[in-house]
Amino acid sequence: MSIRIYNTLTRNKETFEPVKPGKVGIYLCGPTVYKESHIGHMVGPVIFDTVKRYLVHSGYDVTWVVNITDVDDKLIAESNRRGITMAAVAEEMTKDYLKNLASLGVDGIDKMPKATEHIGGIVKMIERLIERGFAYPVEGDVFFDVTKDDDYGKLSNRSAESQQGEGGEAASKKRNAGDFALWKGAKPGEPSWDSPWGKGRPGWHIECSAMASALLGETFDIHGGGLDLLFPHHENEIAQSECCHGKPMVKYWMHNGLMRKSAAGKIGGKSDREPGSADVAQAGASDIDNPEQAKEEKISRSKGAGGLADLVAKEGAEKIRFFLLRTHYRSTIVFDDKELADAGTSLETFHRLFERVERILGKSFYDLPLHANRKAGQIEKGKHKLTDDVAAVRERFLDKMDDDFNTGAATSELFDLVRLLNRSIDEKKLEEATAKVEDKAAFERACIALRELTGILGIFRTAPAKAISADAGMTDNLMSLLIDLRQVARQTKNFQMADMIRDRLTSLGVTLEDRKEGTVWRQGA
Repeated sequence: MSIRIYNTLTRNKETFEPVKPGKVGIYLCGPTVYKESHIGHMVGPVIFDTVKRYLVHSGYDVTWVVNITDVDDKLIAESNRRGITMAAVAEEMTKDYLKNLASLGVDGIDKMPKATEHIGGIVKMIERLIERGFAYPVEGDVFFDVTKDDDYGKLSNRSAESQQGEGGEAASKKRNAGDFALWKGAKPGEPSWDSPWGKGRPGWHIECSAMASALLGETFDIHGGGLDLLFPHHENEIAQSECCHGKPMVKYWMHNGLMRKSAAGKIGGKSDREPGSADVAQAGASDIDNPEQAKEEKISRSKGAGGLADLVAKEGAEKIRFFLLRTHYRSTIVFDDKELADAGTSLETFHRLFERVERILGKSFYDLPLHANRKAGQIEKGKHKLTDDVAAVRERFLDKMDDDFNTGAATSELFDLVRLLNRSIDEKKLEEATAKVEDKAAFERACIALRELTGILGIFRTAPAKAISADAGMTDNLMSLLIDLRQVARQTKNFQMADMIRDRLTSLGVTLEDRKEGTVWRQGA
């Protein structure tokens, strides 16, 4: 099955056919680096890191670009507030952003240009737009004339006449209310660069147009970003780029849903949280048609979003990444403690299986081979019932990823695969010495398939670090004592006491598991 992408520009799913066969260029709008990153900033990077992983797994050569906006009104304001240079603010917050990307396993970005590194290209692009009659200079500023672009509004379905531009000093210089700034004349004390129109700095929209064309070409494959960027940012990018170059800017526009802090009145309906529902393939379409509503609801610093580093330290990076991928990328993500806890509980299902894998195979799940592409991971059918069943689950997983990168639906297949593996362990008695060699071999091949599919999502890539504390030995001894007391209670038929010990430990986040060789404990569900 070929890959299909929901194109915001056409409001349809389209068969993916890159500009250059076998090669894919992706541009994702990155952050304005004036404050620490919060979890909302990670939605796009985690989604498009997974998109790149899947495209590479499907045989494409992918170049992924994420820009850094390091000159902006917000950066200037923060610079003045802190009494340090704008460049110092940008450098500090870029380091924070990169650290958080790394913690969540987002390591597929190929190029990360900064706006200040592309001033020359931005100036040339503005000059070209003036030459072609799409832009005009006024008293040190340069504006794009939206009435000169017959296609303006095609992404957001808005007409040029309906636009209301910003007020203030710039409004009096514009020909039309909806015209937007390409270049802003310097004010006293602001960072500035030389240009044919005097000292100044670029507008936000032209930065992305210049960087994208410089690194990916005048027409490239996929442009991504949050739904809140659809208008005016992406609409203005299209206008600038296509009027400058005289050709389409992007083949496929992909907009991810935003994150909200409460489930009450959330956008998108039930399918936002249920990856297996029939509605998930179209989830988020209503958000695309109502970007202003989605923008009002999104998580942001002004709505109390805190630093991401603290959240990662508290909850764990893998849990956060898995949480972000449990929904279809176009759906709203509801962020609250319960949703995050549910993601953690789901991960424990896998971790318990991995413990069984190590007991059966004598090696860690994380040490199993990781297939680099779709062809290498194919399973030969007719050898064993387990591997035949696993092959069917694998195909369903890939089909759902082919269908607009539906990670929400694909994760449901992973749980089906875990159930198959656990059932095989029990039915074939794989944890016992009498287990058949062929059953163990089939089980290992099935585990390799699970590793392949979870690797596509960027989860379970490396074994989690085990925390070691000074009182770890004391904890083990106390748990051994409680397990022994519970065992004595069961032997003396004091089941009330045995159940109380188990229930109290469960309330503290400790799970007991009774096995033939004895009872073991773990933290988590």
